[in-house]
Amino acid sequence: MSKDVVHIDGEDVVVREDTAKAFRGVNWAIVSIGAFVIIAALLLITFAVVGTRDSSTGSPQQGQNSNTR
Repeated sequence: MSKDVVHIDGEDVVVREDTAKAFRGVNWAIVSIGAFVIIAALLLITFAVVGTRDSSTGSPQQGQNSNTR
């Protein structure tokens, strides 16, 4: 069975290849979930800020009759 080296707690540890792949898979899953959470939070904050900003466009009814004021 082939061996592979993984870096755990500051040490290089020799483990089986399937164990190393599983270890890397778990690390990538954690990083991917973290990136998804960060991106979702940034989008939520962006939409909240833009949504609460005061806009001067008015309602659609006011925009339609803007030349009859």
